[in-house]
Amino acid sequence: MDQTTLTRPEADTPAKAKPVILTGDRTTGPLHIGHYAGSLKNRLALQNSHRQFLLLADTQALTDNAHDIGKVRRNVLEVACDYLAVGIDPAKTTICLQSHLPALAELSMLYLNFVTVARLERNPTIKDEIRARGFGRDIPAGFLCYPAAQAADITAFKATVVPVGEDQAPLIEQCNEVVRRVNGAAGRMVLPEAQALIPEAGRLPGIDGRAKMSKSGGNAIPLSASEDEISRAVRAMFTDPDHLRVEDPGRVEGNVVFTYLDAFDEEKDEIAALKEHYRRGGLGDAVLKRRLEDILQALLAPIRARRAEAASDPAQVHRIIAEGTQTAREVTEATKREVMDALGLFRL
Repeated sequence: MDQTTLTRPEADTPAKAKPVILTGDRTTGPLHIGHYAGSLKNRLALQNSHRQFLLLADTQALTDNAHDIGKVRRNVLEVACDYLAVGIDPAKTTICLQSHLPALAELSMLYLNFVTVARLERNPTIKDEIRARGFGRDIPAGFLCYPAAQAADITAFKATVVPVGEDQAPLIEQCNEVVRRVNGAAGRMVLPEAQALIPEAGRLPGIDGRAKMSKSGGNAIPLSASEDEISRAVRAMFTDPDHLRVEDPGRVEGNVVFTYLDAFDEEKDEIAALKEHYRRGGLGDAVLKRRLEDILQALLAPIRARRAEAASDPAQVHRIIAEGTQTAREVTEATKREVMDALGLFRL
């Protein structure tokens, strides 16, 4: 990778007037195609028209990984490499590290005074995650308070657009509740509300048909997947268990292959025709899987190559994160000071 010092996005004067995007990922493992369909495509499309901040959410990753801090630390560079691999340009998008932005933690603590425990527990996203992790009542406090922490992340950058998967929309709604309460306490609009930007594909299921795709669950295709890994994953994909013979009518709904074709195949008319053919019978799963594999191989081959290039120069990736974090620190500290002044907190 180029060893020259990067141009920081803040130096681009016209970018200051652009709408602000804040999004990011927990640093618990490399990203997969679910992340690509759910958020990364939107980030790529919008980095030219918006001022975009990408948060490497290592502090948030600790809310359920405090027992394995090494994993969280190692994956900071892994996730950053994935960003660069899909085409995120650090001259246009600020990549920053959550744990090195103290204003986020300070705003999180402040915002917890504007939300109740009952409201945190009612958040659908948090409820689903608590159930999926089997916490019961042994919920890490940091995990339960995540909606307030995410509100701090979003508002610290004064973001008005947040590209997220469909399952994250309730967190944006709760962020806006906090914003309205802070503005109400201040008596004026200090913070803007944010809008969730949800892709048409929504949330991709795992290749086994389960609702959530995760690398730890063995049902995801990582962005760095090899040709063989892609082939094996597509061959193993859940389709219609009752579609035993080619001539049998098949179900499209809940069929993972069709869900992935909807997300990644640009030929929408052809996909609509294939769905009708499958429903009436005479179309085998193997034909659909070959089509999907060709699409995924073409999508991931250049991503895999760019990722290998980024990973070969970890010092450069580290520099990108450090420069982006410095830019982000200046922005978030300014917002924190503005919020504290607007609320009338004692200043020294």
